[in-house]
Amino acid sequence: RMVAVVEAAGTGSEAGGSSESGNATGSGSGWRRPHGPLQRYYGPSVAEAAEAAPDPADINGPHFDPEVFLTKVRSECRLGELLSREATLGREIRALDSDMQTLLYENYNKFISATDTIRKMKVDFRRMEAEMDDLASNMAAISASSARVSAALQDRHRRGAQLAGVQALLRKLQSLVEVPGRLRRWAAPGADPARALHCYARARAVLRHYRHLPSFRAIEDESHSIMAELAQRLRARLREDTLDPKELTECVEMLLQLEEPPEELCEEFLSQAGARLEAELAALEAELPPSDPSGTASTPPPASDILDFVDRGSSAFVSNLCLLAASYRSLFEGHPGAGDGRLEAFASTLTTRYFELLERRLALERGLGDTSLLVRALDRFHRRLRALLELLPAAGAEAGAALVARAARERVARYLRALQTFFLGCLGDVRQALAAPRPPGKDGPGLPDLLATLSSSILGQLKAVLAYVQLFTARDVAFASLPYFKGEFCVEAVREGLVVAFVRWLCRTARGFADSPAERGAPAAPPALLLLLARLCLDYEATTISYILTLTDEQFPPEDTGPAVTPGPALCAEARGAAQRLLDHYVQVQGAAVAQMLRKSVETRDWLGTVEPRNVRAVMKRVVEDITAIDVQVGQLFEEGVRRAQSSDSSRRAFSVYSSSRAPGRYAPSYTPSAPMDTHLLSNIQKLFSERIDIFSPVEFNKVSVLTGIIKISLKTLLECVRLRTLGRFGLQQVQVDSHYLQLYLWRFAADERVVQGLLDEVAASAAHRCLDPVPMEHSVVELICERG
Repeated sequence: RMVAVVEAAGTGSEAGGSSESGNATGSGSGWRRPHGPLQRYYGPSVAEAAEAAPDPADINGPHFDPEVFLTKVRSECRLGELLSREATLGREIRALDSDMQTLLYENYNKFISATDTIRKMKVDFRRMEAEMDDLASNMAAISASSARVSAALQDRHRRGAQLAGVQALLRKLQSLVEVPGRLRRWAAPGADPARALHCYARARAVLRHYRHLPSFRAIEDESHSIMAELAQRLRARLREDTLDPKELTECVEMLLQLEEPPEELCEEFLSQAGARLEAELAALEAELPPSDPSGTASTPPPASDILDFVDRGSSAFVSNLCLLAASYRSLFEGHPGAGDGRLEAFASTLTTRYFELLERRLALERGLGDTSLLVRALDRFHRRLRALLELLPAAGAEAGAALVARAARERVARYLRALQTFFLGCLGDVRQALAAPRPPGKDGPGLPDLLATLSSSILGQLKAVLAYVQLFTARDVAFASLPYFKGEFCVEAVREGLVVAFVRWLCRTARGFADSPAERGAPAAPPALLLLLARLCLDYEATTISYILTLTDEQFPPEDTGPAVTPGPALCAEARGAAQRLLDHYVQVQGAAVAQMLRKSVETRDWLGTVEPRNVRAVMKRVVEDITAIDVQVGQLFEEGVRRAQSSDSSRRAFSVYSSSRAPGRYAPSYTPSAPMDTHLLSNIQKLFSERIDIFSPVEFNKVSVLTGIIKISLKTLLECVRLRTLGRFGLQQVQVDSHYLQLYLWRFAADERVVQGLLDEVAASAAHRCLDPVPMEHSVVELICERG
């Protein structure tokens, strides 16, 4: 390649000649770097060639084609441009030739020096080849010597191994000879029997293998005699009562290593472990009072809480039972006659007794106590029992879960009784507040305040109880994952057994106050209490029951496939029924109280010999006052209600002693003694055309309905009492005055004034019918007396 470059440079120099030198001289730019021409000569790099698209018209490209280039130039350039391009190419060729000559001249000495160097390197290479041949000869001699040395070393190692084997055999023989002495020293009382067993186990196979040799037979017999004595001592120790589970396991394990019968060791192991576990159960039973089947004897309170009792039972009995079960499995696993269910029967008997003791201890938790303490105790019991069940699945899994479930149900039942006691206590406080004497000028707590206090106290207590019961289903409690606590406990124990049962009991208890005292065997409840309980039950029907059930379902969500639950509307219907019964009874009680006054006032008066009326009787004023007080009392808890439109002259209406359908101004003046009429006939005709009044119809939950019911009972009693009396003229006029007075004030309390008017008309008509001299008083005089009264 260098020769080609030189030839090309010479050719270019001859072709360029003076033109190149003239160009260089004329330019005056000096020597230029040859990188551009060399690059154009050698072509672009591989990467550049790969990146550039092939262009045969590119004169500097690797794909240059002269024919394509000339064709393109002729077709695209004019003549002047062709001449200019020719001149430019000529200059570039001459510059390239000049650069090549310069490169050759500058590197000529280097070419000569490289040639000399190559010649010297060839001489050195031949000398190195000769030296390598000598070195190879020497290496072959060394390899032969190394092989001889290796053979000698292998022979020496083999002889050393034989010698080591002989020495090891001598040591083994020496150790076998020393076995009886070691066994006697380690198997002695108070020594290290485990080490003796280890030594005997290592020597036993060798002694049995060489037993046909007299010397080895003697060593074996002596060793066997020593280990037999050790076995006897271990047997005696196995029967001691002071062994703990770990020592018992070690003792049985050593006896098994001495090849004692596993069946016998199994029986002794269970007997010894059973005695120790029975002692622990006896210690737990000693903390409990003796059981009294009759339940008449008073039980003293336990000395420690339930958590301490469970801790002692778990750390002592359950832990030792787990340890003994694990030891039994590790000792007798695989031995014939030891895996026939003895351990399961043994553990089942003991756990059953332990469950009975725990049941007795839980029965002593008579009060509510600390529920979190009970939950922690049951959780700890369940966790230890679960560890035991991993070793012994048949050790009472169902019985343990049932025990926890019964304890939870019993605590829920106690909370129900506590809620009932709390409600009765709240009722006692309300009755005391209603009956407490009030100093003059000071009003006691109103019915709305008492109702709010009672309702909030009951609801707050119920929420607190639900929070305590929710501890049984907390996430960190192990037994909360049992199927019972995920479904049945939430529905049957809490929702139905606690919440629904309490609401129903509350409704029954409240409704019981509406029963007669003869049936209840207790004094009648005050009317204000009846009214307050009716409002409480009505509030429960409206909002409280729905809120309580929603809260319970959120805290204790029932399963979709769980047992059926009591629907909320059914409870609301029971609460509304209790409220209706209480309100009806309130009307009857208050109506009976007013009626009693009216009855006594009629029965104790001489209606034949009475004087001409000048005033309204005091009892009528008392009736109006009592009705007004009842109106205020009922208005504190119930809404006003809807009244029928009143007539414009309700307070001014007069009474006819003959007919309620006739106005006094029209018919009363027509009555004179000279015009006798059959008043009985007129009364019967009046009843045919008057609307029938139902005295004891159910009342609605509003004030006007309640007052209407009380007024109907009162006036009906007045009517019946008047029908049983015989009146004179002035007695009839007194009834006329009293009836007008009642009409003036009672119509505003009733839902329909026609009820009051109709009953008072019947009173006046009955009085006229029972009067011997039925001469009524002038209406103006009646109004004057009533206004003055």
